[in-house]
Amino acid sequence: MEHAPLSQLEQRLMAHLQLLYPTLDHKELARKCLSTFFLDPATESPRPHRNLWDQSDVMLITYADTLRKKGEAPLETLHNFVKSKLACCISAVHLLPFFPYSSDDGFSVMDYTTVNPSSGNWDHVSSLSEDFKVMGDLVINHCSSRSMWFENYKAGVEPGATFFYEADPNADLSAVVRPRTSPLLREVKTQTGEKYVWCTFSHDQVDLNFENPDVLIEFLRIIRLYLEKGIRWFRLDAVAFLWKIPGTTCINLPQTHEMIRLLRLMIEHYAPEAVIITETNIPNQENLTYFGNANEAHLIYNFSLPPLLINSLVTGNCNHLKQWLMSMPPAQQGTTYLNFIASHDGIGLRPTEGLLSEWELETLINTMKRFGGKLSSRTTPKGEAKPYEINISLWDALSGSAHQGPDQWQFARFLCAAGVMMALEGVPAFYIHSLFGTENDFERVDNTGHFRSINRHIWDMDELDHALNTPTHHQKVFNSVTNLLKVRRAQPAFHPNATQYILHMGENLFAFWRQSLDRRQSLFAVYNMTDQPQHFNLSELNLIATDIWTDLVSEQVYEDHLGKVTLMPYQFVWLANKKGKIKDD
Repeated sequence: MEHAPLSQLEQRLMAHLQLLYPTLDHKELARKCLSTFFLDPATESPRPHRNLWDQSDVMLITYADTLRKKGEAPLETLHNFVKSKLACCISAVHLLPFFPYSSDDGFSVMDYTTVNPSSGNWDHVSSLSEDFKVMGDLVINHCSSRSMWFENYKAGVEPGATFFYEADPNADLSAVVRPRTSPLLREVKTQTGEKYVWCTFSHDQVDLNFENPDVLIEFLRIIRLYLEKGIRWFRLDAVAFLWKIPGTTCINLPQTHEMIRLLRLMIEHYAPEAVIITETNIPNQENLTYFGNANEAHLIYNFSLPPLLINSLVTGNCNHLKQWLMSMPPAQQGTTYLNFIASHDGIGLRPTEGLLSEWELETLINTMKRFGGKLSSRTTPKGEAKPYEINISLWDALSGSAHQGPDQWQFARFLCAAGVMMALEGVPAFYIHSLFGTENDFERVDNTGHFRSINRHIWDMDELDHALNTPTHHQKVFNSVTNLLKVRRAQPAFHPNATQYILHMGENLFAFWRQSLDRRQSLFAVYNMTDQPQHFNLSELNLIATDIWTDLVSEQVYEDHLGKVTLMPYQFVWLANKKGKIKDD
């Protein structure tokens, strides 16, 4: 009996499986993967190197329940707010984990298939996906110790009995890279005796064992559910730690990259418009490897941007920011960067390794502490505590300078930071609190006992409406940032893959040139990163003499191409030879 030749999809899938599971029947496992995903083996491969985004793409990062209104599901409240207030300036919503959880504000998932009833239901998620691209978190490295899977593990029944990574407490695990200070292993009583399970993050977050292909199959089932509910962008949370081999660092292992390629293969064959984003809060050069050969992540987080940009704005010196950006390779077509300054977590410090000196890092940390920030640490392989992240709201992080402390330039500094992020190569992502200028929430820190709660404020919708409709700094921030986003989304030179060159204009002025993919629009972005007026000559920018140049921020036209420009503290210009048409609200 002759067997039908294997399809291209089957061959590619088997190649990944062979590297991950060399002793198993790869053909049978491939068949199981495809049937679990409801995927026809004859499905054609999507064309590679497609840009699934353009300059109009801007992401909002938020918890499902950040906005609350009495008598309404938080997901419904969020959808109504985004649709009525932000449709003109964002295209995508990153919903942080919205499942039942036991700790870590959602990242200890108890049930991957259910929406937390306190936030809403799947219909709310699907409804949001009809108006915006929705990114969901795939918390793939670990799950809650209170999940059904872990209860089954302790009882010795499936699914779950073989789902978690066990280790010998006497093994040499000194090389393991950790993002936390808690002990790596947790002792657990099971039906078969005492076991030690691997916990990269906390003892409530038990690491899954992807050496067991049943775990892969289970996650394919989960991903398919998310796709069916309208989710098209996938954030692979903490994915760098996915595969473990005792005696190694257990981070960024080849099998981890192979697993990402496999998941991307499956997802993009099911939904060619789907996008994979890897969350890898690690040193910059390691982070870049998650692009693969344009066959792993479509987008990677620009984790070095928040600490370097904030450092530039509080010190008035942008040299490190420039040097880092000059070292960043232009992303291949079909890949790009996700730019952000603030998130639900803190300002990561590992991405500054090799970029800031110890003295500069200490100055940054002390400045943030002065502005109300907290410091979280991690344990190094040598057992030493090392700064891991600064926990602070972006509004407070930019409340002053390192040398003077709090000052009158907080708003200008804040808007300058937003203006930098919007203009850089990549897709900008705004944490919801960065749209409101939300302050440090010390009360929430006291209530939860966790430093990260400082930037996870819950807004009552009536209070937020009042803050946005009266003369407050919240109103000023919201109106200014959203107006700037409307301008940004209309400029072809801000396409995530448009050309970018860093300009050299001294340590106080941060500047770069962007050019649209069709080369018709050129745009020079120049920022004063200091609390003093700064001057430059337009002759330094090599403006095309035959074009009319307009600052898209102030709408001022510059007819004298050799003239002198003065930028007030933290002021910036977007000088363009053509103006994109801004859509009406």
